[in-house]
Amino acid sequence: MGPRAINKVIMLALTNVTALDLCLACVGVYLLKQVFNKKNPPYPPGPPGRPIIGNVLDVPYIRPWLTFTDWGNKYGDISHINVLGRHIVVVNSVKTAMDMLDNKSTIYSDRPTLPVGGELIGWKNVMVLLPYGDQLRRHCKNFHGVIGTRAAVAIYNQVVEVETHRFLMRLFAKPDQLQVHVRHTAGAVILRISHGYEVKENDDPFVDLADRVMAQWSHVTAPGAFLADVVPFLIKVPEWFPGADFKRLAREWHDDLEELVCAPHKFVVDQMAAGIAPESFTSNLLRSGSLAAEDEHIVKWSAAALYAGASDTVGPSLYISNNHLLRAAHFSQTVSTINAFFLAMTLFPDVQKKAQAEIDAVIGPDRLPSFADQDYLPYIGALVKETLRWHSVIPTGFAHCVSQDDIHDGYYIPKGSLIMTNIWFMMNDPKRYANPSQFNPERFLGKEPETDPRTICFGFGRRICPGIHLAEASVWLSAVMSLAVFDISKVVENGIEITPEVDPLSGTISHLKPFKCSIEPRSSRAVALIEQDVDY
Repeated sequence: MGPRAINKVIMLALTNVTALDLCLACVGVYLLKQVFNKKNPPYPPGPPGRPIIGNVLDVPYIRPWLTFTDWGNKYGDISHINVLGRHIVVVNSVKTAMDMLDNKSTIYSDRPTLPVGGELIGWKNVMVLLPYGDQLRRHCKNFHGVIGTRAAVAIYNQVVEVETHRFLMRLFAKPDQLQVHVRHTAGAVILRISHGYEVKENDDPFVDLADRVMAQWSHVTAPGAFLADVVPFLIKVPEWFPGADFKRLAREWHDDLEELVCAPHKFVVDQMAAGIAPESFTSNLLRSGSLAAEDEHIVKWSAAALYAGASDTVGPSLYISNNHLLRAAHFSQTVSTINAFFLAMTLFPDVQKKAQAEIDAVIGPDRLPSFADQDYLPYIGALVKETLRWHSVIPTGFAHCVSQDDIHDGYYIPKGSLIMTNIWFMMNDPKRYANPSQFNPERFLGKEPETDPRTICFGFGRRICPGIHLAEASVWLSAVMSLAVFDISKVVENGIEITPEVDPLSGTISHLKPFKCSIEPRSSRAVALIEQDVDY
């Protein structure tokens, strides 16, 4: 039988296919798929989905950690939803998180992709969104060598001490602008460390650039920000195509991001050429020798990840409303923790008095505390740990993505699933922390201290926060210096004492609702310490 005869037979067969035949074929394919799927164990339990839309309506946008906690109480340590074909697994226990993300980190260390923000704008190059692989390992090596250990971070102790002293000066001059001062200081510390750049008091171009770019980042990581994130092939349509305005926006924001990465880097290169570059993350990496183009690219983006860490959302946002993102766009994780410290001191004066008594006994009234005092102030160390536990800065963690199918605790975790860790519950679990709503540093002292929150709050596995030691150092020094010279208390308005709310806002990085507190120097001697000259 020749080719023409075969074609005639095929065409004749097709003309005899009825709608019923097509329906039966579809049913057959569906049944075969069901039989195939039965080879796999069940998904973890979770809210039952609806026809077609699955669990779209179950996705929590407001304080998702509370919904996740409810799921944990109902379904156990692992729960699951399916959102338009995307499997999301929520983990509510420290043990399960460590079993999955630490012990099986080779397959649980990937990140989800962002077609618009990652591909078009360029955020795919930043460390937090890099897929697991060689590029990520090279970034991690850069971070580890410069700020990956306490010894490495200690090189920058003077930077943190000088900028924290300047923070005291600003707070003394304008105590009603606490949040502004905390933010400014975090930016000053991070830019000095990342690029050796000393921030101007007002209208600093690099700080303004970071604010603008990170506000853009907040937008592009909001769920549903762009249809192309749901239908990725749309990123290939031309800019003039109806509905493709996002491509023009992406082009403009790509240029802003390039400036954020390249302008501070050029500042360092120029200073090194002039022989005046101070010690910094970037200068240390550049001094390691002549770099190929790819190596310099990694240096620039490694430094940008640190630099951008002085702004709010440094990881993929899955459960955040755009309104909350924009309201909190200019704060860092460190900023959130330091603000939580001031709120805790406002609400728990007995803790403040104990901390100040330790400082007075060890340091005395004639100097400010420094990092050299850290080992001699155990209560302050416990206070910082309790601040990290009491306010979960990253309450649902940054999403991990599993790179291959897995069976965990008898449940099927398909390739591409997002893994969300309910860190808020882990640090408020009454089985782990007695009376978790109470701010109690003493839980970390004595012969049987409770679980150190630092093993939880900075994430799990190979995607743990690389700046953990720098964050700890900044928070510790801000707390001890502030307590040494200031009394922090509730504001009195019209004769009425105002008790601020503990009201965390939704977000990948959760900030406390803005609050008022009274900040007064403890004595004339404290004023003299604040006003001492300070410089590098």
